Amino acid sequence: MTSQAKIPENTTVRDVVIAGAGFGGLCMGIKLLEQGNRDFVILEKASEVGGTWRDNQYPGAECDVQSHMYSYSFEGKADWSKRYGDWREIQQYIVDTTDKYGVRPYIRFNSEVTGAHFDQDTATWTVDTADGERLVCRHFVLASGPLHVPQIPNIKGLETFKGKVMHSAQWDKDYDLKGKKVVSIGTGGSAIQYCPEIAPDVEQLYVFQRTPAWVIPRDERKYPELEKKLYARIPALRKLHRARCYWTNESRVWPIFNPTLAKTLQNLAKAFIRIQVKDKTLAKKLTPDYTIGCKRVLISNKWYPMFNRDNVELVTDGIQEVREHSIVTRDGVERPADCIILGTGFVVDPRIYMKDFPLTGLPGHELSKDWKDGAEAYFGTTVSGYPNLYQLVGPNTALGHNSIIFMIECQVHYILECMKALKKHNADYFDVRPEVQREFNEEIQANLKGTVWSSGCQSWYQQNGGKNFTIWPYSTWKFWLRTRRIDENAYEFIKAKAARKGKLKSVA
Repeated sequence: MTSQAKIPENTTVRDVVIAGAGFGGLCMGIKLLEQGNRDFVILEKASEVGGTWRDNQYPGAECDVQSHMYSYSFEGKADWSKRYGDWREIQQYIVDTTDKYGVRPYIRFNSEVTGAHFDQDTATWTVDTADGERLVCRHFVLASGPLHVPQIPNIKGLETFKGKVMHSAQWDKDYDLKGKKVVSIGTGGSAIQYCPEIAPDVEQLYVFQRTPAWVIPRDERKYPELEKKLYARIPALRKLHRARCYWTNESRVWPIFNPTLAKTLQNLAKAFIRIQVKDKTLAKKLTPDYTIGCKRVLISNKWYPMFNRDNVELVTDGIQEVREHSIVTRDGVERPADCIILGTGFVVDPRIYMKDFPLTGLPGHELSKDWKDGAEAYFGTTVSGYPNLYQLVGPNTALGHNSIIFMIECQVHYILECMKALKKHNADYFDVRPEVQREFNEEIQANLKGTVWSSGCQSWYQQNGGKNFTIWPYSTWKFWLRTRRIDENAYEFIKAKAARKGKLKSVA
């Protein structure tokens, strides 16, 4: 692949190195195998595949996208048990798909990537792991995803608490919550699922809310056996059902683009709260004061009714400190606690969760510095100054209305098109032109204006300062259309110096 002098004997050499064995990394591996490329390795920090669905095993953990959409288009599952799969069923789907497509032999488990550096002379990436191993590759795919580093809040005295402390993504199944006084901090996507599940078992549940979320009804149902059999025998019916789910989800984007329309739906959501919560004062505390859709819209049929229980208290005063056996709010009230559950989500800003992950590209390019004012990429996939580097679920590819798996498949297709273009040009590396990336991101930010995402609220979609680096501001079919083919004029295709000197071996 490259000059022998550049590669120590103990270094693993691959055409492609993929970081992460979640939905993204596995999809990349499957598609490489389909194209006959077996010269790759997937580095996974844990001991099993699954990513988010391997880690989030708290009570009530379910997806808020329909099962038939939250799965690969090329690997349909006829026998989903219900409309929205829980973590067990989704994780089993991931495991089964991994084994069916023969990806497991290409995965190196318990191998956490700690940094990556591009060598301009040899057009190769050097990837380092926590166990001291070093890999060299032509293409490096970051498929670690944005939801894998738990957000631990900085609360005074939390480290002195004598009871149990756990994050929702690090749930201790051996800890018995029955009869305990439990504090749950946060009212996001995880908390609205696990709180209603544990409320009947605990002695007291204190739900600490900083900002209420918009929660809408969940159109849940189980799939009857007849329907599952029909989907198995007549795949066209299953695909038709998936298509209906897709376009139903796409219709949700219009209120997002039109805040006036969103406020109409907001009135229905307010009525839902008033009907579900008996106490009017409590219902008011649970009602957001920002436009629906500005933050992630949550779905649940259990969240609001939970607050009608005598052993559940909503706490909206800020936390002053945690003591050895209690938690104290700023109004001076002290509440006894046996367990504190952190439903505080994940660190999503790559400038923070990648701060200890050195990644350098062409001379003068260090990702932590290039992204100091905000993460940017070209179609959330390639980044100027970082040749042959690809991201899955990169900047501005997340969604507020449809399945991220759809976006992942589009990106994987685009990456493969990039690899083909590199061979076509007989080049060693390619780099997106900085002016192209800049114009693309100016377009993205311009189209975020006037949507509910820019209506004034703060959310994890935004970095400090308000820039939205997370959301794709269009319908997903537009992303599909624009990533079908690579615009070769957007990239520079370059021969490496070692290749010009005849020292660089070609990659098969």
